[in-house]
Amino acid sequence: MPAKLEGKVATAPPRPSRVQPVAVSELASTADAHLTAPDRAHVLVSGVTLRAQHVRPGDLFAALPGTRAHGADFAEQALARGAVAVLTDAVGAAKVAADVPVLVHDDPRAVLGALASRVYGDPSAKLAVYGITGTSGKTTTSYLIESVLKAAGRETGLIGTVETRIAGERLDSALTTPEAPDLHALLAVMAERGVTDVTMEVSSHALRLGRVGGVRYAVGAFTNLSQDHLDFHPDMEDYFRTKALLFDGRAEVEVVCVDGEWGRRLVVPGTITAATTGDADWTAADVRVSPTGEQSFTARGPGVEIPVELRLPGSFNVANALLAIACLRARDVDPDAIRRGLAGVRVPGRMQPVDEGQDFAAVVDYSHKPQAVALALDAVRARSTGRVITVLGCGGDRDTAKRPLMGEEAARRSDVLIVTDDNPRGEDPAAIRAAMLRGALDLPEADRGEVLEIGDRREAIRRAVSLARAGDVVVVAGKGHETGQEVAGVVHPFSDVESLAEAIREVDR
Repeated sequence: MPAKLEGKVATAPPRPSRVQPVAVSELASTADAHLTAPDRAHVLVSGVTLRAQHVRPGDLFAALPGTRAHGADFAEQALARGAVAVLTDAVGAAKVAADVPVLVHDDPRAVLGALASRVYGDPSAKLAVYGITGTSGKTTTSYLIESVLKAAGRETGLIGTVETRIAGERLDSALTTPEAPDLHALLAVMAERGVTDVTMEVSSHALRLGRVGGVRYAVGAFTNLSQDHLDFHPDMEDYFRTKALLFDGRAEVEVVCVDGEWGRRLVVPGTITAATTGDADWTAADVRVSPTGEQSFTARGPGVEIPVELRLPGSFNVANALLAIACLRARDVDPDAIRRGLAGVRVPGRMQPVDEGQDFAAVVDYSHKPQAVALALDAVRARSTGRVITVLGCGGDRDTAKRPLMGEEAARRSDVLIVTDDNPRGEDPAAIRAAMLRGALDLPEADRGEVLEIGDRREAIRRAVSLARAGDVVVVAGKGHETGQEVAGVVHPFSDVESLAEAIREVDR
């Protein structure tokens, strides 16, 4: 069952105001699906959803098989709300008792994106869509690209982990990549409101589960790959193959960071490459880092050099910026707009400074996998004259193998590590912390800092602040931009940024 946010009810995603209805017979042809009730082939469909509670009159209801229930179990509710047709498999079709046209397909999820695209008028073809995949850096690269597009005078949309934005209007994001019907409806709304360019994060779940089916990409980009989501993927090779689906021809241009071996495996003739080390089409030269973490470098690409000022710390953000530049230049975005657009970018929850006038640095970061934790702590260590004090937890109901690795990486790079709770979800929080502590405490004492355990995340942040002295850095990692903490199926309001700021103001120093 999905988590419930106290005091909030899930709202239906936006839909375009103008849709040209499509006959169900045409949708059956698009999906190569068997159509029952052929005498009803003329029925017109004007929307698509896979949630019965979001059905509008005229909708196609996608009744997909699930791990706990079959979507067809909710078909009666969907039809009562006005659905005029159903997409499902043979098992689901047997559950639909009403006399309505049913599109039967062996794998209805695989064709849902194409159907949604057809109903909403192929909206991605009307937009320049930049799709970014990879383990880390998707959000940051998306924000970098969007900022430049704004500087270039484009009307932008953004779809990702932190938020969705339509021409400046902000919507909360429930998934990194929305389900296919919601995604195509959203793209249609963007096109309707004058958006020209869209940046979107593309998760491995979205690629494997067909959420981005039917989307046409102007640019597909790859950041990097490191251990994550091994609760969903059986191994790293499967994780990589899933990410590689973005580069199966659905993008007009493919841009890949080749700093790692996974990226190099994606390169084919015509791939545009970017690298902070080694040879590539786009490279970074003369990288300089200020004491406060701001960076400057020269981006060198085919026939052009672009001076870059970047407010984001860490070598990984040079890689993100370089990838963004390569994507933008592939679409002929002006170098001056690139320079201006990158200069002021801040990304919520990504190496986000928290300044309440204290004499130590404080940073919130979303790093929630081993390599990301290591890179984030290396970045703050490089510019710190004092100690690094880290607050870190691991999420429940997710990849369990990474927990001791995260504890190890954090302990190795921290003078003080406080192991705490992240989003325990349905798991025992103490068991999650114990796995992290094993990784941290397996390190010899000489190779690690002091390790503490404080389950209450707010109290852990307060302890970190109370320990900080002038010149130290407090890093609160794992949740970043999130505004809730999920415990036993309930999401309680919680913000690392607000909790850290509050602790700095209130701790008696």
